[in-house]
Amino acid sequence: MGLDTRRHMRLLVFFDLPVTTRAHRRAYAQFRRFLLNDGYDMVQLSVYGRVLNGHDAEEKHLRRLVAHLPSEGSIRALTVTEKQYASMKLLIGTPLFQEKKVAADQLILF
Repeated sequence: MGLDTRRHMRLLVFFDLPVTTRAHRRAYAQFRRFLLNDGYDMVQLSVYGRVLNGHDAEEKHLRRLVAHLPSEGSIRALTVTEKQYASMKLLIGTPLFQEKKVAADQLILF
């Protein structure tokens, strides 16, 4: 396994799901529960992220994500390096309890 395949990254999932009917609310709850059970942490409302260990893990978790998609709504996934994620700036609000200031070469684990 090369060094590039062991690079820590973050998979971010952004979603906007309808909740107008009982079936929609159930699909939303099931999708959110899948994310939490699969190791995702809530970054903010409808934005979840998880740490990945290389490109192989990225492909695996994208396949798992696709397998659990609800039938309606808008869901996007973005993979960034741990350094890029650490450089994210909080423009307004307060950091969550799980967030703590670390250097870009350190990993944030919850």
